[in-house]
Amino acid sequence: MADIEPYESALDAIPGAHPYPRSSRYHDAEIGVHRGEDGREVRYTKRRLLPPLAQDGDESAPHTVSSGDRPDLLAQRYFGDPGQWWQIADANPVLDPAELTDEAGRTIRIPHAGGFPASGAPYA
Repeated sequence: MADIEPYESALDAIPGAHPYPRSSRYHDAEIGVHRGEDGREVRYTKRRLLPPLAQDGDESAPHTVSSGDRPDLLAQRYFGDPGQWWQIADANPVLDPAELTDEAGRTIRIPHAGGFPASGAPYA
């Protein structure tokens, strides 16, 4: 825990600093501050609201789910990072990310993220 304290102190000293990296789904989430009766401040991440679903002509490409697909594997394939599965989940109306790939033949949307080609070129 001692290793974390200097980081938190340094972060608190920078106005507007955000604790999540740009690749995190929480990067744009608002950070709240709760002040206790003793004056101690506790920072917390406020609720993250999903972005509105894009309409036709949006910046996404269709993907037909194959047997064995998983959200993390698709994120690795399309974004080069399995931790970016949340971008695919955000682009599709599901409550549970596992729903994205539980039915082979289903078509889901893959958003165009940083570095993701918008040309509709095939992906390996």
